[in-house]
Amino acid sequence: MPSSERTPSTRRETLVAQTLVELVDTLDDSFDVITFANRLAQRCVDVLGVTEAGVAIADPAGGLQVLASSSEQMRFVELVEVQSGDGPCPEAHRLGRPVSEDDLCLPSAARWPVFTPAALGAGFRSAYAIPLRRHQHRVGALNLFSQVPAGLHRDDRPLAQALADTAVIAILQQRSLRDHQLLADQLQRALDSRIVLEQAKGMIAQQAELGPDDAFPLLRDFARHHNRRLTDVARAVIAGALSASDLLAGGPAPARAPRPLSWGSLPPLPAPVAAAPASSP
Repeated sequence: MPSSERTPSTRRETLVAQTLVELVDTLDDSFDVITFANRLAQRCVDVLGVTEAGVAIADPAGGLQVLASSSEQMRFVELVEVQSGDGPCPEAHRLGRPVSEDDLCLPSAARWPVFTPAALGAGFRSAYAIPLRRHQHRVGALNLFSQVPAGLHRDDRPLAQALADTAVIAILQQRSLRDHQLLADQLQRALDSRIVLEQAKGMIAQQAELGPDDAFPLLRDFARHHNRRLTDVARAVIAGALSASDLLAGGPAPARAPRPLSWGSLPPLPAPVAAAPASSP
């Protein structure tokens, strides 16, 4: 769907309902933060009509880490943001309120000297970031980029906030079940899993002569079809238990391996920080 078009009303309502059900369904003992974040990013694209979406979460050191991106192009720009600390995502996380720029070609976008040229170079014209925040706890930010100016319709912004709030509730619910040190260890596992996923994508792309963006859906769809964790499938690809032809054919699921933990990792709760006052309209 072109990023300048809004989803028709009936289909939109159906997608919103499906999205909320999917997100709620992740709230069980098998919660996996990477699967959750990737699903959230893709559903934001489907429901909100933006070109790309991504999720960044806070790490134990207080920085941000890219956890999910709807495309490799999106991931590149998100990495520029979190590594430089410059852009709507770090700003939204720091201030605890939504940050937007309807046109990155306007002088106002010059406040991000690193992010803005990178985003424009990647073909994006508008950018939005919604903090993943509940009360005084900030856990990251939701990134929404569009290839056209004003790519996130003003009427859709409350829905974008609702999706972000749903994500925060899911994350905080799981975090409350473990002590801070265990959560820090699990975050490292999640970030390591992201590396495994990227390696598997590269292997599948090479074997099937596909781009990285085309390799990821093969991994995702195979995991869904066989009711497996995305990271388990990625590890099987790296170990040689699965090939690109297996994924394309929906072949046999890899043998299950014991896992030391049963749900995805999340960082420890940061100390409460008072939110900055919202700017006047």
